Amino acid sequence: MEVLIVNESKHAAPRKFIQTWMQLVVTELKRKKVLKAEQARRELTLVFLDKKPAQKINMEFRGKNYATDVLSFDSMDPGSLGELVLCPEVLKRQSKEHGLTYQQELGYMLLHGVLHLLGYDHETSEAEALEMFGIQDAAFEVLLKKVSAK
Repeated sequence: MEVLIVNESKHAAPRKFIQTWMQLVVTELKRKKVLKAEQARRELTLVFLDKKPAQKINMEFRGKNYATDVLSFDSMDPGSLGELVLCPEVLKRQSKEHGLTYQQELGYMLLHGVLHLLGYDHETSEAEALEMFGIQDAAFEVLLKKVSAK
């Protein structure tokens, strides 16, 4: 999966970590049969925004007037899996709340966003939420071990 990074925030995007993490995500989701080989060949765009623009997009597309960690947008381009919009300020706050490093929180939310782009949803029903978070948490545990082993 080719990952395109567009950083429009005042925070540096950890590009090397993102590239490594996303390679591991692709491998793990293919292993779990969540990601098809054809999907793994598509590109993924990551956009990093500061709080105010992230809040504006969240309001425009979800009707929620606050900046959120990650938003996922499907693509009309058959060569693209979609786009994830991330807010580093929110991720940094959440990393402290969750007892994770910033990169771990970023990794968790990248995984979360990719699952949304693959059709998983946690807001429509409890059963779907359990399925999505079950996949996400199990994959995250495996991925953390692989990243720390590198």
